[in-house]
Amino acid sequence: MAQRWIMHIDMDAFFASVEQMDDPSLRGKPVAVGGSHRGVVSAASYEARRFGVRSALPMSTALRLCPHLIVVPGRMRRYAEISHRIMDALREFSPLVEPASVDEAYLDATGLERLFGPVENMGMAVKARVLDVTGGLTCSVGAAPVKFLAKIASDVNKPNGLFILYPEDVAEFLRTLPVGRIPGVGKRSLDALEQLGVRFAGDVLRYSREFWERRFGKGGVHLHERASGVDPREVEPYSEPKSESAENTFSEDTADRAVLRRWLLAQAERVGASLRRQRLAGRTITLKVKYADFRSISRSHSLPEPTASTETIFDEACRLLDALTLADKVRLIGVGVSNFGPAHHGPRQLTLPLEIPGRGKGGKGGGRDGPGRGTAGGGGGRDAGARGADGARRVGASAEHDEQDGPDAPDASDAPGGPDVSGRPGGHLAAAAAAIPAESIPPPDEKRRKKLDAALDALRDRHGREAVVRGRLFGFDSRKK
Repeated sequence: MAQRWIMHIDMDAFFASVEQMDDPSLRGKPVAVGGSHRGVVSAASYEARRFGVRSALPMSTALRLCPHLIVVPGRMRRYAEISHRIMDALREFSPLVEPASVDEAYLDATGLERLFGPVENMGMAVKARVLDVTGGLTCSVGAAPVKFLAKIASDVNKPNGLFILYPEDVAEFLRTLPVGRIPGVGKRSLDALEQLGVRFAGDVLRYSREFWERRFGKGGVHLHERASGVDPREVEPYSEPKSESAENTFSEDTADRAVLRRWLLAQAERVGASLRRQRLAGRTITLKVKYADFRSISRSHSLPEPTASTETIFDEACRLLDALTLADKVRLIGVGVSNFGPAHHGPRQLTLPLEIPGRGKGGKGGGRDGPGRGTAGGGGGRDAGARGADGARRVGASAEHDEQDGPDAPDASDAPGGPDVSGRPGGHLAAAAAAIPAESIPPPDEKRRKKLDAALDALRDRHGREAVVRGRLFGFDSRKK
């Protein structure tokens, strides 16, 4: 049986390197890609990293560390264009290529020695091909028997490096690997592990798998497996998107809820439009708030039915915001949708509230949930994940700030679909709708919302995605960071 080899290809300071390649005057100088001075660094050149500038660092801090830092705005279309070239080049070696983000990918090289020779030769060939198709950008390559070790290996000889971790060297490599390098081990986990005297991956194996499971549950099992060099994950050439989100950093910190709602509307518009383009819909709406001191919190609420409606996303985000007591002024706000399920894009058969003799309420029927599904919408969803469809939007989201999921979300009775007596469109139908079970009809204003979304989507399809963004009716441009 052929030795399993997984490669991880990671571009070197990708965004900053693209800017230096396209503008020769930037070469050899400290460069940071980002928005305004109130934003964060999306990428830093290696010249800037010598001063301590790194991704996700507040731009104001980066400028203090490196006063002569050159800050350039990001050009996501340009980065995406080059990323497509890179992924196509990798597929010349193997069809089993899994893009992990805009600037990194996994490649299953198992059995390819017959075509490309030893794995070292293939690694060099990959690096040369990427350099060629990008016009001069370097990458670092790591190769190992499993995915997480390949990712760690690609970082060993950065930049422009190659590191091969052979199966016989895995145990010794892990013995001295800082435990914080294991994917999934964050600051909180590190604190708990230090109390147990665990500093290296090898220290984890002093305790049994059962010990870690009792201590940390599934996370403990994951930790023990990784410390043992076990990672059963395959390279997946295509994976379904798991979330969609948008966020903005303000030019000035604010506690004005009206301002926050306006931004949420523009973000809900972007997220909803993106979901509809992909024919996706999600049940879970998440609000993200980052305070002036960079502390972050998030609040989530799950709906009975998946949605891609801009107004529904906006309404739920506002409910989450209204339920939140702001501890400080806000510097960033964002909204996301996850837990995807079947989207209702076409006509839907409604059910009259009649019982057929011999069939109880729990029997099969033609309700909105279809055969075999409960009205709570429990089937068909997928767990939300960290990686969004737009890698750039998530670049800085690995933030080292505590993410706290609290119980502040409204209860399910606040979800769209219940009687609406608030005076919003459709509220006058509440009395009539009360006579019919809620699961038998769509929310009163769903039809109007779908028509409005469809009309605006048609305008965007014809005139560009930035042609219509509802938030701009309030007098600001949601594209500004």
